[in-house]
Amino acid sequence: MSELSTKPYLLRAIYEWCTDSGYTPYIAVRVDARSRVPMEFVRNGEIVLNISFGATSNLKMESDFINFSARFGGVSRQISVAVESVIAIYAHENGQGMAFEPQADQATASSQNDSAEKSAIESIKNGPMLASVPVAAEKSRDASVKNDPEEPDPTKTPGKPVLTRIK
Repeated sequence: MSELSTKPYLLRAIYEWCTDSGYTPYIAVRVDARSRVPMEFVRNGEIVLNISFGATSNLKMESDFINFSARFGGVSRQISVAVESVIAIYAHENGQGMAFEPQADQATASSQNDSAEKSAIESIKNGPMLASVPVAAEKSRDASVKNDPEEPDPTKTPGKPVLTRIK
């Protein structure tokens, strides 16, 4: 008979401690092929998720997976992460919680994810870019600026933003 992992029990215990203490439980997850998370929020192969009662619905912390629904940018998403991919659970307010050692097979998957993410970043860097273009109205305004530093510009109000409408 194989030995049961203590990790899912510890995750549930820290989650319960956070909620009983009025803290917001967060988990840090190493994203791998089994993870169903919004990839646009993944940074360096990891994602941090708020798993509080108010941020999730149908939270199930099972022995193998943590499953729940959450809203990202107003869109409901189904989230699923493997328990062995969780690298930390902690209270957002004070940082107290528990971190876990990465497992050997997960470290290999992590290096593969990192190389895939780096190649995706490179393709984004080499793709089309946005650049600012000077507007003719700004050029003519800059040419008409007075050289007298003592006299304040009447069109600018100090400390107040100005919206310029260009037709």
